[in-house]
Amino acid sequence: MPWPRAELEAEFAAYQQRAADAARSGDWTAWVDQFTPDATYVEHHFGTFEGRDAIRDWITKTMADYPGRHMNAFPVEWAILDEERGWVVCQIWNRMADPGDGRIHQEYNLTLLKYAGDGQWSYEEDVYNPLRFGSMVAEWEAAGGASAG
Repeated sequence: MPWPRAELEAEFAAYQQRAADAARSGDWTAWVDQFTPDATYVEHHFGTFEGRDAIRDWITKTMADYPGRHMNAFPVEWAILDEERGWVVCQIWNRMADPGDGRIHQEYNLTLLKYAGDGQWSYEEDVYNPLRFGSMVAEWEAAGGASAG
């Protein structure tokens, strides 16, 4: 089903804002609630989560644990919107809190979102290289990141 580009743009902007709000507050409720009750979330390192409740359990724990609790921003580098499918493909940076060295410590993932209408997403898949992510976290720790809280 084709989706109006303006609707996809608005909902993708809302998705980004919810992630930013959650990163600041630690409360992932609004971010999770943008997924349909039967949504699928594929995370290539942690597994596949079926349903909003499973997504909520996973993201709440992951972002409260180390090192997730130190990710404070998820800026989007670029995005491609496919109105025919209702898909958004984008590159999202997973940025760590500044450990005090003034450098940006981040690694990216490629994300596929499938829009279901009414402000809800039915699918998310994050693809990234866990080895590169691990190296970034190690550099962040060496710069004092582990003591950042």
